[in-house]
Amino acid sequence: MDMLFFDNIDKLGRIILTTVVVYVLIILFTKISGKRSTSQLNNFDWIVTVMIGSLSASTILLKDIPVIEGMSAILVLYLLQFLVTKYASISPQFSSFILSEPRIVFYQGQFLPDAMRDERLTRQEIECAMRSEGIHNFDDVEAVVFESDAKLTIIPKLSSSDDKELDDTVSETIAPLM
Repeated sequence: MDMLFFDNIDKLGRIILTTVVVYVLIILFTKISGKRSTSQLNNFDWIVTVMIGSLSASTILLKDIPVIEGMSAILVLYLLQFLVTKYASISPQFSSFILSEPRIVFYQGQFLPDAMRDERLTRQEIECAMRSEGIHNFDDVEAVVFESDAKLTIIPKLSSSDDKELDDTVSETIAPLM
């Protein structure tokens, strides 16, 4: 119970110094690795982010993990993330393997229960996404797409004042998902 609030000054000093070093290096690694590291996260990016957080905490708090070892592990994760995402950008098959495909969960006034069940989405979540876009009527929505980054994208219906034909017209961004 005597170590509940304070153990010793050496340990505290090590934690403070390690925290500063790890913080600076993660900021540097993130800056070098680019926007992808802090963008909307898909499953793959989320896993890497959690692993980096865990490695950072371990490096900061565990005295038997030297800073250079913890930072090497984090650097390898950033490198792996870069290589995997680079390869995914040139290989559609690999991209399909590691990333979730977008899926239509609401189309032309109808909730799609099978798609919603497979994606574990509720009607309330879809309605919330519509409200957040300022849409209050199902008839104003062409489709709702559950994206690979777990965001719900609302695609509004074309208004009758648009010069495109409304009969049997499918949005160019929806057609590949059908």
